[in-house]
This record gives sequence, structure tokens and C-alpha cells, in this order.
Amino acid sequence: MNRERTLAGGIAIIVMASLLAAVLIPGAIAETGIEDVRASSLQIEDVAIEPGSVSGGTATLGVETRLEHRGGPAGNVTVLVRAIHADSGLVETTTEREMPTIEGEREASVTQNVSIERRGDYRIETVVFRDGERIAEGAKEVNGVGTLKPAYAETNVAFHWQDSTSEFPPVEYSVADAGNKRTTLNVSTYLTNQGDDSSDNVRIVFTARQADTNIVADRVSVSVGEIDAGRTASPSATLSVADDYNYYLDAVLWKDGVVVESARSAANLDPTERLSVNETNREIDLSVSDFSGDNDPDSAKETTTIENDEGQPGFTALAGLVALLVAGALARRNRE
Repeated sequence: MNRERTLAGGIAIIVMASLLAAVLIPGAIAETGIEDVRASSLQIEDVAIEPGSVSGGTATLGVETRLEHRGGPAGNVTVLVRAIHADSGLVETTTEREMPTIEGEREASVTQNVSIERRGDYRIETVVFRDGERIAEGAKEVNGVGTLKPAYAETNVAFHWQDSTSEFPPVEYSVADAGNKRTTLNVSTYLTNQGDDSSDNVRIVFTARQADTNIVADRVSVSVGEIDAGRTASPSATLSVADDYNYYLDAVLWKDGVVVESARSAANLDPTERLSVNETNREIDLSVSDFSGDNDPDSAKETTTIENDEGQPGFTALAGLVALLVAGALARRNRE
């Protein structure tokens, strides 16, 4: 009986010692959480794409992939992003990023940069791998990459009426002078600073092109200077063109030696034809001399007359009288 009591007392002492060790010594008894035994789950919650640096030929896109994590820790996770050109179907750029171990019920994100040519449309695909096995994927379309402007061409100044639905043409004109088969056009446009600060110095080039041949009839460059934020400037210039032709009036906006924007309207000076901006070319009777450096029609006519008088003498009245006298003398001689 004493031996049984002794054994029971020893067991009690061991149990109490174990309980005290569990309380006083952290980690003496390993804690096993529920998350440690559950399988981890990852899925793509969202993919966001934003433009980065842009040069003349390429554009960098920042692709942010947000992953939703559930369950136990997820390790050895890799995110692959590739850009596929919509027209050719060829993979243009691929980038891969390894993520640190993801723990807890939360979202994790990773951002990767892809560099693509600044042209056409793209399909951006995102693929998630864990331990080399594909577990999730997604894709987004990116259109109009060519419209992204390089840093050197960025400006807040734009043509005020450039929308095709606008009632007003982006380039206006009026007839300042007409005569001697020449017409002087007063050409103008409206530029609005859409930014929050004053604009940089910009200039605009007005060009009159004969509509059917694209021959440049006249061209003038105008310095615009600074435009205050939210204000509109109206630069103008005069262009001299030949009568009886239709013209495209082009306005090209320049900043620091770079073309940043352009606009076009039509000027109808041919009374028999009417031109629209989107009209296709057609055959016409064209006199190239109308667009040469010397466009004085009277001078051209006078030159032609002088050349004809000197090269081909005419049958004058004096020459006719001499011919009659010779003919009479021959007739009398024959009678004799």
C-alpha cells in the first residue's frame, strides 16, 4: 500500500512539474496552429497596369499583381508577366519575380516593369507558379500604346477644337487680299493650356498644301510664347497661295524642336470643287508654275510673247507688199 502511494505521489509530482514547465518556459510545448496544417490557397485578385517611362521608340508599363492568400504559408511562389503583341501574336517581353513566403489571411502584391515598343495593342498575361506548378493566371488588354507621349514631347498646350464632333474647325482662315491670281489667307488657330502652370515656350507652323498633290504653297512659323494656366492663345499668320485650287491648312505645334501635335482644316478656293479634310485625292489640271517662286502670271505671259517674237518672225504687211511687187514684175516679164 505504501508502495502504491509512493508511485501515485511520483506521478503527481511529474504532472505538476510538466504543467509548471509549460507555464514558466515558453515553447516547452509546441503550439500547432490551424493555419499550419491547412493547405495554402493563392488566386489573382486584381491586375493593374500603369504607364511608366516613355521614349521615342519604347514604353515601360508597371504591372501590379495582387494575390489573395488563404490557409497555411505559401512559399516558392513566382509571378511571370509577359507582353504579347495583338497583331503578330509574338511575345515581346517576359519578366519573372519570386515572392517571399506569404502567411496569414491577406492580400500580397508584386509590381513588375515590362518594356514594349510604342506601337499597336498588347495583351498582358500574368501567370502564378508555386513549386514550379501553374496555379493561377489572368490577362488584360492594353490599347493605343502609340498615343503615350515621350517626356520630351509632353506639353499641356493643345488645339482647342480637335475633336471630330466639334462644330468649329481647328484651323480657321479668312481672305485678307485677292488679285493678280493670288490670294492671301489670314490663318489662325486656338491653343489652350490645360495644365496647372504656365506653358513652356512653344511655336506653331502654318502650312498651305495643294489638296490633290500635297505641294506646299506657303509656310510660316509663329512663336507662341507662354500661355497661362487655363488660358487660350490665338496665334495667326498670312499665307499666299494661287487662286482656283483647294488647300489643306495644317497647323503643327512644336516644343523644343519636337513636333507634339498637329491639326488640319480645308480651304476651298476652287469655285467648282469643294474639299473636306478626309477627302481622297483626285485628278485635276495643275499648272506647276502657279506654285513656283515667281508666280506673277503677267510676267509669264510677257516672257512667252518676247520669246515667240524673237524665235519665229511673223508675216508682216511690209513683207506682203514686197511679195506683190515681185509677183507683178514676173508677170510683165512673162508677157514680154
